[in-house]
Amino acid sequence: MKKLLNDPENAVADSLAGFALAHADLVQVHHDPTYVTRVGGATTGKVGLVSGGGSGHEPLHCGFVGDGMLDAAVPGAVFTSPTPDGILPALHAADGGAGVLAIVKNYTGDVLNFDLAVELAEAEGARVTAVLVDDDVAVENSTYTAGRRGVAGTLCVEKIAGAAAMQGGDLEDVTRIAQHVVDNVRSMGVALTACTVPHVGGPSFDLPDDQMEIGIGIHGEPGRHRVRVAPADEVTQMLLDPVADDLGLAPGERVLLFVNGMGGTPASELYVVYGRARRLLEQRGVTVARSLVGSYVTSLEMQGASVTVLRLDDELEALWDAPVHTAALRW
Repeated sequence: MKKLLNDPENAVADSLAGFALAHADLVQVHHDPTYVTRVGGATTGKVGLVSGGGSGHEPLHCGFVGDGMLDAAVPGAVFTSPTPDGILPALHAADGGAGVLAIVKNYTGDVLNFDLAVELAEAEGARVTAVLVDDDVAVENSTYTAGRRGVAGTLCVEKIAGAAAMQGGDLEDVTRIAQHVVDNVRSMGVALTACTVPHVGGPSFDLPDDQMEIGIGIHGEPGRHRVRVAPADEVTQMLLDPVADDLGLAPGERVLLFVNGMGGTPASELYVVYGRARRLLEQRGVTVARSLVGSYVTSLEMQGASVTVLRLDDELEALWDAPVHTAALRW
């Protein structure tokens, strides 16, 4: 294993220490328990947004703490859900008096731990709602979750719900918007190589050089099938068609197209995927009104990419365009 680490057991703590120093104008990192908040704490009268999950998917979620997205994020150990003792203080820290929305990816550990933390927060007098992100069309069930997994579409939920909260929406409205995004976003990914979890020290799964995994999850979970490596155009069609079909996209609709890197794929290759995905959508008569290309929901250094499509309407498009200022996403 070759990685820029000291003690692999301290990989997350050391990374968060550097993250805090690099973005001291945006975030504050809390320890024992570990969670990240916006500098200055909760905004009075604004709905707070909290998300979290295992580390190894950076910049998700800590990189999205800031104006126009999350008020707090809770990182677990690498590929391991955070526990309620970290989630609960994050929920309280994000509460400016207008309630808190928890955005939870559909993995069994995340769901169980966020559910417990929300119950504890409510018992202490907080108003908390939650939405479950399950955008991965690749599988219906896996080792890690019951139902579809939450993957790159989570970014869309956090961005748009964050804008709704920033514009003064109440808890019911922000929750409705977040659920509206969940209902209209789908993703699917491919892995060309496995990643190496620091404390394991070896590849997280076996993938021969001439094979790739279509429909991979962000932890190396199995996908739909394993096939021989193919040209980018063919791979992109394997990802885009199931996403578009599942959304039931019709000619005349407009979408956000998001091509996400899994951590070890250069931007130049992501743009190859984007170009083919866009042409495929246009062949369906669908307009790509907004775009995002980059590595935002990663799986350590895994080579691969995912394609996410979000069906847009006037409301979602305007909220996507709203200003955002975080460590990883800003305009």
